[in-house]
Amino acid sequence: MIDSRAALPAALPCACANVRRAARAITQFYDEALRDTGLRSTQFTLLQALSVSGELTQGQLGDFLAIDSTTLTRTLGSLKSRGWIHSRTGEDRRERYWTLAPAGRRQLDRARPAWEKAQRRIQARVGGKRLSSLFDDLARIVVAAS
Repeated sequence: MIDSRAALPAALPCACANVRRAARAITQFYDEALRDTGLRSTQFTLLQALSVSGELTQGQLGDFLAIDSTTLTRTLGSLKSRGWIHSRTGEDRRERYWTLAPAGRRQLDRARPAWEKAQRRIQARVGGKRLSSLFDDLARIVVAAS
């Protein structure tokens, strides 16, 4: 649980500002946790999404992660150059399908213990019920903003 003596930052009067501030803080937290794995949190997330979902088009992946096309293209290119993901062209030559490569699965498996440790730390600091509720609330925000 959060230390009740710790000062919370002042809430900003904008949903975007508050969510982005939280996103930056949690990204820094996970990047630090994953530092020794060779992955950044954004890369881990993409590998994890492909692991869970299987083959996805780039558009489906972007929609699933609510990530802009430019950032997604850059991150996918980085993962592909390392041999962690594969792509293939769809019927429409502009369409790309992405899958997790065996090397990507191994990288994800190597990084998973560090990620799980970070998950446990956040859950301990925030509380399991509160974290679960936050996940539900964030999913609602994604739908509301889409």
